[in-house]
Amino acid sequence: MNLKLKPLIFIFLAVGACAPPEEKEEVAEFRVPVEYYKLDNGLKVILSEDKTAPTVVVAVYYNIGFRIEPRDRTGFAHLFEHMMFQGSGNLGKMEFIQLVQKNGGVLNGSTRFDFTNYFEIVPSHKLETMLWAEADRMKGLAITQDNLTNQQGVVKNEVKVNVLNQPYGGFPWLDMPQYANTNWFNAHNFYGDLEDLDAATLEDVQKFFDTYYAPNNAAISIVGDFDLEQTKQWIAQYFGGIPAAELPEQPDISEPRQEEEKEFTKDDPLANKPAIAMAWHMPERNTPEYYAMGLLDQMLVQGDNGLLPQKLENEKGYTSNVSGGINYLGNMFNYKGPMLWMFNLTYDNETPTDSIIAAVDEVMTEVGAGVTQEMIDNAIVKIRSKLYDDLGGFFGLGRADLLCSFALFDDNPERINTLESEFKKVTPEVVDKTVREYLRKTNRTILTVNPQANSENTAL
Repeated sequence: MNLKLKPLIFIFLAVGACAPPEEKEEVAEFRVPVEYYKLDNGLKVILSEDKTAPTVVVAVYYNIGFRIEPRDRTGFAHLFEHMMFQGSGNLGKMEFIQLVQKNGGVLNGSTRFDFTNYFEIVPSHKLETMLWAEADRMKGLAITQDNLTNQQGVVKNEVKVNVLNQPYGGFPWLDMPQYANTNWFNAHNFYGDLEDLDAATLEDVQKFFDTYYAPNNAAISIVGDFDLEQTKQWIAQYFGGIPAAELPEQPDISEPRQEEEKEFTKDDPLANKPAIAMAWHMPERNTPEYYAMGLLDQMLVQGDNGLLPQKLENEKGYTSNVSGGINYLGNMFNYKGPMLWMFNLTYDNETPTDSIIAAVDEVMTEVGAGVTQEMIDNAIVKIRSKLYDDLGGFFGLGRADLLCSFALFDDNPERINTLESEFKKVTPEVVDKTVREYLRKTNRTILTVNPQANSENTAL
């Protein structure tokens, strides 16, 4: 399964209607249809109809990510994601995957900071089949030593391929949280140390499943072309009898306020160019400053007119690939705990790192001098454009992602219909306050990659 899968997101945004100059502009707002309820066993259910295509998305999100996986079992949440495809009460090894694919569907799963998700996109008439299959593995997995040993090998190979044996492996999405954060839950190796992966036992797997893969720790969203009442009946039929679990107390995942700038260097024997990443701790979710950081992300990094690409690419010519954002393993909405805003780039060996840092400081000084309403308005336009681009992607998976995330983290999937209004509440004063508190140097972590591949190795 793909640890780095980034589900598409979208939001329906208000569109202003044309009006004579003397009249006040009217706004016609489209709301995402949301029906939200809970089963007696605690399963959160979100239904959102969309009849534009004869397809349906089934997304099941469990409120367990690698942030709170067991100590000395780094990578365990991801390992367990793989176990979920190894068979259940009525489906043998890999039969879940075959069931979806042979019925013309696609599927995947991923492990993130605060959840593990599984989804299928199938023709509408196969919805009941998918609900039955998801409920079957929620009831119980085929937890055997053969399955565990096999998937330990698969995950270890994934670590080697994606991180250990390629240049810039894990940079910066896996590396930066380990340098910028101080709380173990936010700062450990999420992909997993090989020794920890080997140490996982059948008892560990069974305990993890019984604890976290219970209906009262999960949300299911159905998006697409389906009959509302029939779907409710199927969900009650297949999921209603699964017992709830006693959930453990959540650990403290908070991060202390960073008071000093941090700088680190990582040697990379496979890289032939240096790279740099800079990260700042994000404001708390759903605060005015949080939405202000979403707009600052648009102003600073996103698009060709982002201030950092303009400075580092167009003006200075240091690089051609500035990229970044909030939550490299998702988006600014589908996480719960502390998060980083960051960006990264590679550059030539002849370019002094100090010159890049100085250029970044110039941009931050410019933003710190004050943000105008015009800059905010332009950032909102960019957000709208990006989200509408995502709207047409992957048959509604983005909607399912947001609905499950907001149900799990806020008990309020209707948040999907309030995001635009929250961004519009942001004033220049709120942005300036956010810049002073969150884009200060003492809240920054700098990580540079020291390339060690010589020209002979690079040519191979």
